[in-house]
Amino acid sequence: MKILFAFENPLPNAEADAEVFTATARHLAPFATQSWLHVPAPDIAHCKLAAGLVGMPVIRAHTPLRPGVLRHVCCSSMVLRREFRQADLVYTRNLWIAWAALSAGQRVAFDHYRPWPDQVPPLRPWIHRLMCNRRFLANITHSEYTRSRYLELGIPPERLACVHNGFDPGRFEGSVPPPEAKRRIGIDGARKTVVYTGRVNHKKGLELVIEAAKALADHLFLLVGSYGSGPIEALASKVANVRPIPWQRSAEALRPYLDAADVLLIPPSLKPLAEFGSTVIPLKLYLYMGAGRPILAGDTPDVREILQNGRNAVLCRPDDLGSLVAGIRALTDGSGLAQRLAATALADSRGYTWTARAGRIASILEERLASAPVERRVFSRAQTRAWLEHSRRWAIHLVRKRSWVLPARAHLEPNTPAEGARIKAGADGDS
Repeated sequence: MKILFAFENPLPNAEADAEVFTATARHLAPFATQSWLHVPAPDIAHCKLAAGLVGMPVIRAHTPLRPGVLRHVCCSSMVLRREFRQADLVYTRNLWIAWAALSAGQRVAFDHYRPWPDQVPPLRPWIHRLMCNRRFLANITHSEYTRSRYLELGIPPERLACVHNGFDPGRFEGSVPPPEAKRRIGIDGARKTVVYTGRVNHKKGLELVIEAAKALADHLFLLVGSYGSGPIEALASKVANVRPIPWQRSAEALRPYLDAADVLLIPPSLKPLAEFGSTVIPLKLYLYMGAGRPILAGDTPDVREILQNGRNAVLCRPDDLGSLVAGIRALTDGSGLAQRLAATALADSRGYTWTARAGRIASILEERLASAPVERRVFSRAQTRAWLEHSRRWAIHLVRKRSWVLPARAHLEPNTPAEGARIKAGADGDS
């Protein structure tokens, strides 16, 4: 199996999509007889950096670096390269590159977290045609939630596979107990500490976390991932026990904050999934599990694929301040719950490494390469009606919010009746 990996953004960069793609490529390459990475790069030095990230030869894409849209389009020039003809398949996260490769007669595997048919409905007929192409091998989704959206579009089930993301266990070599880790970052070793890592911005539900900090004055909240002044930093400046911490550019720099946590926090909000559509199962979730520290998150459909309340995490009602405060107290009251949940999450994390993910994907690709092509499916009248209705809603949202991504329309409900009433997430109330 020869694989040409195609990435549309320069490397290295700190975005989560780059981490997922490069980690997957690096760990999938040993399953291939030959592999290459096609990527835009400003110079040969950056090509060498990219090659070091993925552990394979790099082909420099013939494309301008800016604007981004033009760069993405021009990355399809890979169809002119010798390696494109030598490969058994192209592995990409870019729909345009997938279309170009299929149009040039190559087989394609697509790997992405977003439910594009729901988020940009006008693309539905094109996506359906692309993924029903005889040479389209597989759409590797990062969640069952996203896979279900493609199933609804009518993509053949055998071309859809949910393979969750992972983490690198080596990132925790040299970890230290929480009291020592706290001292190393300048915190009292006995202080109860709640840690969030990731982008510090308005799309992550951090406003609720700051409100919880006001009710938990004896806890210190560290928001690790600040890029400077912003609306969240402005809110945090008014609360004494909330500290924005600058973005940590290396795993070594981030690890002490993970080690120091009495609670590792994924803000329990529907915003990332339902309002902004920017996150489906946060990548940090897998890292948190591997850290061996107790996790608190929201009881949302995507998170429930990995975490179970009372088994390997505390899941609280989304966007409910009282539930969040109660969940943090339950994990810091010394009852033993935190230790039990953290141990279970750590054991579960062994199934969510990048190596494990690559092994699953390799099996899927080998099976699809050996299978007979599936006949194209017709875009039905019912699908056409749904496409038109969803596109109407998308157009209204675009005009109102100036956002190209339509938020989730699904009913998002808690895992158990005790967690509260059904929660409905609509697109600007037009659902």
